[in-house]
Amino acid sequence: MEEIEALGRQERRELLHRLGILVGHLLKWQLQPHLRGKSWRATITERRRQIQRLLRDSPSLKPDLSAALQEAHQDGILLVVRETPLSEADLPAQCPYTFEQVMDPDFYPGKEDPQ
Repeated sequence: MEEIEALGRQERRELLHRLGILVGHLLKWQLQPHLRGKSWRATITERRRQIQRLLRDSPSLKPDLSAALQEAHQDGILLVVRETPLSEADLPAQCPYTFEQVMDPDFYPGKEDPQ
């Protein structure tokens, strides 16, 4: 029983990690349109695919997705602060995206795409 609980915690940590990176890149995409490029788009696509696989392999994570997104948002903020000149004060305190938006392959906030 303990091993199953540990596995569930590990899967949740993995989900939070991947969601945090995805949210961070969506925030960068939205807030720094002049820096949009292939690398950010590839990271967004890659993280979406990884999260889809994780949820397919661990359906027990699905009931917690909204809460997980809000928690991962804090990690996304740290990524943006670390990788850009933006400060925490420049970023939304709550995740501005729904889980459905985050996972939608056509969703790019501030959609204009120079690609």
